[in-house]
Amino acid sequence: MTAERLFAYAYGVLAQPGYVDRFWDELEQPPPRLPITKDPALFARVADLGEELLHLHTYGERFRTPSRADIPQGEARCTEEVPPSPPPEGHSYDAEARVLRVGDGEFAPVSPEVYGYSVSGFHVVESWLNRRELKRSGRESSPLDEIRPERWEFTGELLALLWVLEETVRLQPLGAGFLDEVCASELFTAAELPMPTDTEREAPGAARQGAMRL
Repeated sequence: MTAERLFAYAYGVLAQPGYVDRFWDELEQPPPRLPITKDPALFARVADLGEELLHLHTYGERFRTPSRADIPQGEARCTEEVPPSPPPEGHSYDAEARVLRVGDGEFAPVSPEVYGYSVSGFHVVESWLNRRELKRSGRESSPLDEIRPERWEFTGELLALLWVLEETVRLQPLGAGFLDEVCASELFTAAELPMPTDTEREAPGAARQGAMRL
C-alpha cells in the first residue's frame, strides 16, 4: 500500500456528492471521517476511480499512465468565438438550449449538470468566468480582485474546464454506487489502524522548517 494509493481511495470516497448527504451530521464536527473498507477488491475499485478523478481535476498532471495522458476531449465546443477585445462583461446560460454565452461568444452543448456543478456551494463554471470577465461579480477577497483582464484569451482553458466537468459528472453514478458498497461492507475501526506519530501529523514542510530553525 502506497501513500498515493491510499490518497486516491480517500479522494474516490470524499469527492462524491453523496458523501456529504450521507454524513451531513457527522461533518458538523471536523475533520471528515473516511470509511475504509476491508474488501480488497472494493478498495481497489474505489482507488482506481479516485486516480481517474485526480487525473481529471489536476488537468492530467497527476496519475498519468500510457492509456491516461491528457484529459479526454468532451462534447462542448466553441460555436461562436468570443471577441478578444474588449473582454466580455458577463455571461449567461440557456439550460433548454444547453448554450453558455460568454459576451458575444457561445459554447455548446453545456449540460445543466456541468454548468451547475458545485463543490461545497462553490459554483465552478460561474466562479471561473467571474474571475476572467471585465466586470467581476461576487465578494472581493483581495485588492488584487480589482485587476481585470484586458483581453479574452481563455477559450481553450474554458473548454478544458467544461470537458473535465463533463467527465466528472459522467463518473458520479459509479462513485455513488461505490460509496453505497463501501458503507455496506465491513470497515476498519480507528482502533485497528496505526496511530500517526507527531511528525506524521505535521503539515508538509513543517518538520523541515523546524529543523532549519534549530
